[in-house]
Amino acid sequence: MKKEQYHIHIIGGGVSGLVAAKVLEDHGYSPVIIEATDRVGGRVKTDSVEGYQLDRGFQVLLTAYPAAQNYLDFDALELQHFLPGATIFTNGQQKTLGDPLRDLSLLFPTLFSGIGTFSDKLRILKLNVLLKKSTLAEIFAKPEKTTFQYLVDFGFTEAMISKFFKPFFSGIFLEPELETSSRMFEFVYKMFGEGFAALPKAGIEAIPKHLKNNLKRTTFHFNTKVESIEDGTIVLANGTQLESHFTIIATEAGGLISTQKVKDIPWKSCDTLYFETPNRLIKKPLIGLIANKDALINNIFYHTSLDTNATGGKELLSVTIVKNHGLTSDALKKEVEKELQRYCGENAYRFIKHYEIAKALPKLADLKYNMTPSETRLNTRVFLAGDIQLNGSLNAAMLSGESAALGVIDALSNESPS
Repeated sequence: MKKEQYHIHIIGGGVSGLVAAKVLEDHGYSPVIIEATDRVGGRVKTDSVEGYQLDRGFQVLLTAYPAAQNYLDFDALELQHFLPGATIFTNGQQKTLGDPLRDLSLLFPTLFSGIGTFSDKLRILKLNVLLKKSTLAEIFAKPEKTTFQYLVDFGFTEAMISKFFKPFFSGIFLEPELETSSRMFEFVYKMFGEGFAALPKAGIEAIPKHLKNNLKRTTFHFNTKVESIEDGTIVLANGTQLESHFTIIATEAGGLISTQKVKDIPWKSCDTLYFETPNRLIKKPLIGLIANKDALINNIFYHTSLDTNATGGKELLSVTIVKNHGLTSDALKKEVEKELQRYCGENAYRFIKHYEIAKALPKLADLKYNMTPSETRLNTRVFLAGDIQLNGSLNAAMLSGESAALGVIDALSNESPS
């Protein structure tokens, strides 16, 4: 049978599924992506609302991600870099903390921020050196502890943890207590140190669109929901049955396939609210952190501090909540508006949209950096992909898609399905 005659289906048109399709294409195959929504991207989406680009949740790309460097053209994406630091709102004041070795404009604000002791700054240098020398394989082979315990054991002061590490990494991990694995902390910290946080000029969804545009022989079926998957057969919600020599599930497999090997994944949720403002309180492209432990807001960011394709005419402010709150959308909006005034001094704003993201990041233990192609194989004809297989990151999504595709290719080289 010729390569293009094999029926290879990918369930889910997110980043992982798109990379899997690219790898299959590069080896001469013509896969089919079945996507339940109207466009690619999965959890990586950008909407156009009132002339503004609204990412569904505050997301960034770390340019040091090895898989991103392999699969993305950063110039084509017109990546806009954040400055390597953060503005911290504490006790009614705005202070900036950053890496002056990478951006000299952060030198004096960092020196005079009053955040962290001299010993804290020495420990940051020590941590930088440690992780620069550590390979990713070494990081993910270490015993796991919580990120909070890791920081305590490393010797950072309570003030440094509460005023910088906790608000900064809570926004990344989407949980307020830094219970996330220390492997993830070391990985993300290393990636920040070796590259930049960035956003495409067209918003975060430019990444999956870019991946889709690089596909030449992949067929897409949008607005198509899969009901179940059996060895060699895909059943759609409308009852249609598709013959499939091999299937890659690049989304949650629970509910699609009957096996004890697939467990339900718990998820972390968050809320992102967008506001229009006449001015920016943070002039430079820096994330704003709310360091008060009683605050509901975790971070704020003025998206128009970066170049964007759509500007809307004024300034666009996003506010991210990672704490559980139990508030209605209207009550949450009112509380956020109060906190913007209380902690940031921001009182001129107009509400645009609220995203309640129930499945923002998978809540995983025993985090892995990568998996072998054979490890992605669930049964004779089904392979698993998605960041839920490794760790919650764009890098993991790409690597898992790559590994699953290579698993299918290995299987095809050893078998001759009819």
